[in-house]
Amino acid sequence: MRWIGGKVIGAGLERAPALPNAHRLLQWVYVGRVLLAIVVFVAAAFYFRAQPPEVLLALATAAIASVIVSAGSAWYTHVLRAPPRQTFLYSQSLFDVALVTTIVHLTGGADSDFSALYILVIAVSAVLMPVTSGLLVTLLASLVYLADIVWWHPIQVSVRVGLQILVFLSVAVATGWLASRVSAVGAQREVLQKEVTRLRLEASDILRNIRSGIVTVDGTGNLLYANPAAEELLGVALGPLVGRPLVEVLQARSPGLWAAIVATQRHGQGIVRSEGRMVVNGRSFPIGLTTTALEMEPGHDPSVTAIFVDITDQKRLEEMHLRTERLEAVAELSSSLAHEIKNPLASIRSSVEQLARSARANADERFLAHLVVRESDRLARLLTEFLDFSRVRVTHSRELDLLTVARAGADVVRRHPDCPPGTNIAVEGEVLRIEGDEDLLHRVVVNLVLNGVQAAGEGGRVRVCVRRARGDEIPIGVRLDDPVVLEVTDNGPGVAEEIRERVFDPFVSGRVGGSGLGLAIVQRAVQAHRGFVLFDSPAGRGTTFSVVLPGRAAQASAGA
Repeated sequence: MRWIGGKVIGAGLERAPALPNAHRLLQWVYVGRVLLAIVVFVAAAFYFRAQPPEVLLALATAAIASVIVSAGSAWYTHVLRAPPRQTFLYSQSLFDVALVTTIVHLTGGADSDFSALYILVIAVSAVLMPVTSGLLVTLLASLVYLADIVWWHPIQVSVRVGLQILVFLSVAVATGWLASRVSAVGAQREVLQKEVTRLRLEASDILRNIRSGIVTVDGTGNLLYANPAAEELLGVALGPLVGRPLVEVLQARSPGLWAAIVATQRHGQGIVRSEGRMVVNGRSFPIGLTTTALEMEPGHDPSVTAIFVDITDQKRLEEMHLRTERLEAVAELSSSLAHEIKNPLASIRSSVEQLARSARANADERFLAHLVVRESDRLARLLTEFLDFSRVRVTHSRELDLLTVARAGADVVRRHPDCPPGTNIAVEGEVLRIEGDEDLLHRVVVNLVLNGVQAAGEGGRVRVCVRRARGDEIPIGVRLDDPVVLEVTDNGPGVAEEIRERVFDPFVSGRVGGSGLGLAIVQRAVQAHRGFVLFDSPAGRGTTFSVVLPGRAAQASAGA
């Protein structure tokens, strides 16, 4: 099969000649009938001068009758488009038998050169009608032929006449059998054609609606086919480019895709599950691609079909899975280390405090003791964060209002020592009830809002929005029932480029003195609620963290 202008064209069915239908065959009968009558009349008029006038009159009458009957029949079948039913076909056969009998009678009976015309009438009847009807017409023609000879030319009755009738019967049987076989083959071909058409429509519908981009180029790199998804992914209308080189479009937008097509064309082997990048309107995203080669003509470069798809969501899911595995491993390690360090640290702190209270301690020793106590407290707070990080679990799930939780978290941050005066924290959205651990979700809001406040600094603005999720915000492959979004946006400088890929990893912080556990705790808390968290941070234009949580149970409760 091949692609031409976006249509699939079969390699064999279109080249097969169409079988003549009844209307086409009758058209030939009409034309042949009229030509035969006219030719016989003209021949009799110019070359059979010895013929009596009544013979010429009979031939002229036959010619006129042929024209009238043929014209009326053509008007019925080709103008009115009426189907040629059995009665109509019988009438045509009877007229043809009468016409041929008239010509044979007037031109010599059994010695007439026109007696072979019976064979044409019998053959056409056998093709147009069922076998039994064709045999009836053959029997009628044989009887009329024999009656004409016996009645008008008895001297001509001989073995030759019997052989002639036997030929009539043989032609009728052979033609009827062949016609039945041809009809059966035609019916099978029609069924096959309908099936091919159905498959074409289904394939065309699939190719139009599939999310993967599909392009096919010929051996010279000219575009043969592109589906709508390919145009959307490439960001260009490919219809006008059919039949033209595609190299400039692909090299500008996805050099990796074009390189895969060229490699497949050169080596004749497809590429399976490779990856590349696509750059469209300043946006760069990963694509998965597969190519296959099809040799259209021996000795020529094969055509290549490339299938490619945006795998941004797939990459996100892979990153979330890897991130979850890392967080679980770090949580276990943090829990073990915190427990092992916390008790000795408490003993050290208590001992230093007692030494500082000793009467023999001088000012320098008390200063150093105070320093040790202060740093011990800082380490204790860090260990507490480690334990909090390792203990992120949904312990008490109940129905709650996410907007109320967001407002409570924002109030806590407004009173936090790290919140500069004049910072604007706005909370907006709609009341959306979900099921979850209120304490855990409260920590999520506090951590995200506090991060935004610390990143924005003096005069910062942080906006918290609770709303329903849009369809395009859910990565492909993630199933959430009635998802809701908690969105936290700040006007800070954005996430530094060097930590973007690791922003949710433990101990990674863009702030001096930060523990790097705030976003890691957020990540674990959201995953504990079967949700996910994403961020968007255009350079120098702030940061938006989006927490997406399931809300199906909440909607059912609200409806009750």
